Amino acid sequence: MFQTLKNAWKIEELRKRLIFTFVILLLFRLGAAIVVPFVDATVFAQSLVSDENTITGFFDMMTGGSFSNATLFALGVTPYINASIILQLLQVVIPALERLSKEGEEGRKKIMKITRLAALGISFILSIVYYLLIRRNGALYYSSGFYGWYTGIAIVLTFTAGAMLLIWLGEQIDSDGIGNGISLLIFTGIVSNLFNLIPQTYQYLKLAAGKVEGFPAYPRFFFLIPLIIAIFFGLFLLVIYTNDAERRIPVQYAKRVVGRKMYGGQSTHIPIKVNGTGVLPIIFAVSILAVPGTIKQFFGINQGGWAKFLGWFNTNNWGYVIIYALLIFGFNYFYVAVQYNPIQMANDLRKNSGAIPGIRPGRPTADFIQRVLQKITFIGAIVLIIVADLPIILSKVTGVNIALGGTSLLIIVGVALQVTQTLDSYMLMRHHKGFLS
Repeated sequence: MFQTLKNAWKIEELRKRLIFTFVILLLFRLGAAIVVPFVDATVFAQSLVSDENTITGFFDMMTGGSFSNATLFALGVTPYINASIILQLLQVVIPALERLSKEGEEGRKKIMKITRLAALGISFILSIVYYLLIRRNGALYYSSGFYGWYTGIAIVLTFTAGAMLLIWLGEQIDSDGIGNGISLLIFTGIVSNLFNLIPQTYQYLKLAAGKVEGFPAYPRFFFLIPLIIAIFFGLFLLVIYTNDAERRIPVQYAKRVVGRKMYGGQSTHIPIKVNGTGVLPIIFAVSILAVPGTIKQFFGINQGGWAKFLGWFNTNNWGYVIIYALLIFGFNYFYVAVQYNPIQMANDLRKNSGAIPGIRPGRPTADFIQRVLQKITFIGAIVLIIVADLPIILSKVTGVNIALGGTSLLIIVGVALQVTQTLDSYMLMRHHKGFLS
């Protein structure tokens, strides 16, 4: 990747795009440091210290710490992601949206406009909920009377405007920068949080040597810390390998004569990625598992049967690991079912005089594609479960608080590979020699 960046920097057009992308990401980090007016960020951050298992902890991870600090970009790009997922799912059930998705560039622009409006609505709702959370934790300078109303309106509008500004910044990267803007903003937020791993690792090594006042020496950390680093390096390699791995279904097109020309006769393939769903199943699973912890926090449920039940969804419980794996497995199959329609794929092949060698057209082709999808989806789900659950299991077994989770790992690797591939494609187009050269 670094060699690719070095080569890209030598090209003026790419250098301008890289600088533009860097400036946008710098503006994002500056906005992530500006606290909204009338909020005591210190008090609010202290109130969220024990909320890692709630939806607030998930938001804080996705926004690079902006959520817990009540900054301008506290909502991050979560409203846009939610709106995009909702629109994508609605395309399956609403024929009008499905038609729009098939109308090319014009249809895509209309869907983008609807997505932005939906993101605006979600941002406004989340801003209100966020304001109520800040008020509940006593982090407001004014909470009653005229100043209380003025404060509430200003905070809600600021959070909403910050979220929409972030979406606009992401779109600027799409048009004039390098890579997918929304993905890069999430990537930057997560990476900014990873710098905390250095002092955290140093603290564990000090604890191992017995140099932390008030704590005895724990020599086992001298062995556990390198072991955990090695395991995470292995997870990085696994994610990199499966990110581009795919099952290619061979397709042979029959020859046909149209007028005086002959078409077809070539061989190609249908690519089905092992990890075609990306990080979405993990995000869905984390969001659902964060709800019980959020309910427990808001209603102060600490005793009784409900407290025991909600405790199953705490990351310190083995039940969380099992439920997490089952949800990832289910969502992975669900999202693949939304993405691929074997019957339609088989019909499209038959319409274009294509066939899978050794498989009859029509229903047998659809059944074959369905079997391949099931096998690939199973492998992809297992990989996602390993990446998502292994850090939690390591944390429980070793007693080391692991800040890097499966969601962060997949996003970091996925975005880095995406940017590298984008740069490679730009350089290939620039340096490609035509057949007349």
